Amino acid sequence: MVAWLLRGVSMSVVHVVARVLLGLAIVHAPLQGTYWKTIAVAVVVLIAIIWGGIDGIADGRAHDDPEDYDDLTIRWLKAGLFTGVVSAIICWALSNYAIAGMGQNSIFVELFAGGSFTTLLVFIPALVGAALGRFLARRQRNKNAKRDDNGAETAQRQTADSH
Repeated sequence: MVAWLLRGVSMSVVHVVARVLLGLAIVHAPLQGTYWKTIAVAVVVLIAIIWGGIDGIADGRAHDDPEDYDDLTIRWLKAGLFTGVVSAIICWALSNYAIAGMGQNSIFVELFAGGSFTTLLVFIPALVGAALGRFLARRQRNKNAKRDDNGAETAQRQTADSH
């Protein structure tokens, strides 16, 4: 499966599940709406950061030179756009025909406002995670290289001392 499509489908599922649970929570505890909304957004953002970080670590380990890194920006932009459009359509259908409490927005509001917000909610945290992942992979590679250099110098000193 194409990498961005896998991420887009998965993040769409995460977003739709978060919106459904948010709708159900608001129906049962309407006074805690802000609390539930914060949790729902935090879950989506956290999953995007973690997955972007995993992508960044894998990419940083696979390529020694930053010039050779994969283009995670476009991968996550496509995934975010897919997530925004698909989850907007699904959430619109669910809110109008199946589940009360999710809101009663028109399809245009859901697609343009909700879809844009969802796209950014996936895209920006994933890029932050990818940058952190690449940084951590590069840092680990530098530590290992420094340790290998120190080990080689120690071995050379020991051979020189024994002669």
